[in-house]
Amino acid sequence: MIAIGGIIGAGLFVGSSTSISQVGPAVVVSYGIAGIVILMVMRMLSEMASLMPGAGSFTELVRAGLGDRAGFICGWLYWYFWVVVVAIEAIAGAVIIAQWIAAPIWLIGVVLLAILTGVNLLSTRSYGEFEFWFSLMKVVAIIAFIAIAGLWAFGVTSPHGPTFANLVAHGGFAPNGWGAVLAGVTSVIFALCGAEIATIAAAESQEPARTIARITASVALRILLFYLLSIGLIVSIMPWTSIVPGQSPFAATLSFMQIPHAGDIMNIVVLIAVLSCLNSGMYVTSRVLFVLSEKGDAPKGLVALSAKHVPIRSTLIGSLFAYGALAASIFSPELVFSFLVNASGAVMLFIYLLVCFAQVRMRKKIEHEAPERLIIRMWFHPYGSYLTAGGIAIILIAMLFKPGLRIELLSSLVLLAIVCALSFLKSLRRSPNLSSSLGRSSAS
Repeated sequence: MIAIGGIIGAGLFVGSSTSISQVGPAVVVSYGIAGIVILMVMRMLSEMASLMPGAGSFTELVRAGLGDRAGFICGWLYWYFWVVVVAIEAIAGAVIIAQWIAAPIWLIGVVLLAILTGVNLLSTRSYGEFEFWFSLMKVVAIIAFIAIAGLWAFGVTSPHGPTFANLVAHGGFAPNGWGAVLAGVTSVIFALCGAEIATIAAAESQEPARTIARITASVALRILLFYLLSIGLIVSIMPWTSIVPGQSPFAATLSFMQIPHAGDIMNIVVLIAVLSCLNSGMYVTSRVLFVLSEKGDAPKGLVALSAKHVPIRSTLIGSLFAYGALAASIFSPELVFSFLVNASGAVMLFIYLLVCFAQVRMRKKIEHEAPERLIIRMWFHPYGSYLTAGGIAIILIAMLFKPGLRIELLSSLVLLAIVCALSFLKSLRRSPNLSSSLGRSSAS
């Protein structure tokens, strides 16, 4: 359920409205292309994780393939990405709850963070239980929407028969041209990030290699079912020109079909998606920071575990940073918080590029030393890996030419430069210790 629900978030239920309004019905192609990129990255992770089932975090697979510096950079970038996501999701959840409860948004956000930090401090099992139910509710909501919308689109419940003419009736299938379809990939791919969370959770299961093998198959299913099918039905039922950016196209479609209380229903679904993302973010940040500490890339004191084997200190550090980002959204929304959010914009694409390079290098090594260990294989290797890396590079370049995404790319590059500088600083700090150790060994 973590694998199935990992990608379903507010990016689908609300964020898809912006993509539809910019691309038109052909946005399903944008989602399809982005989905293929994510699917290929997940397959690479599956291959590497089957070779290193006890890695603890997929960022350690990058370390194994490309070395300690790449592991340092990948780990800290991934940690940063999720602690910012935690703060963003806490604010998003608070905004929804503030419609029902007369309380300041910042206070509701603080309470949400505190509750889900507590859940993650209890045990890995408590995280899994919460995420199971969150994911189940999201899956039920999506399936219900597809069933209701499908009956309408095929003319079973629609008073005017099938509605698929909407796919071409308002300027054509790709009204803004195929360039807009390709540009749309740069936006929709971020809604699909998160599938790799399940590889981290799998490291704490009894059979991680088998678990990850199943994850790969489920990624393809959820991309086709939850994203392509639901978005395809939305643009089939409603004129795409009537979708308002920033407002849930799911709620708009339910209202168009005259489903009672559509807005309230979608608010509840979006809140569940937000809480699920917040819960997963807390889990991921603690495990990644724990592994970084274990490898010497973070203070050693963070490896401390509770009686239930929960990395308490790593969890609390992630929570504190999220509280700091939440405070920045109140006291410096246009400067500090804006930079924090923008700097996470292209981070996942940088990480996915590192995954591509790490898989190619690890595959070359394993084929030379022990090819029989390749239980799961990357499709079309090595061309599939190169094409995926090339696709990610094209998306990054395209971000430069989209004003709304350019600032995110540039801010993310600043963050990347800072983390790279810290990795070199760490190497310099270790070098004198290594030299003195070698000197003592020679003297003895």
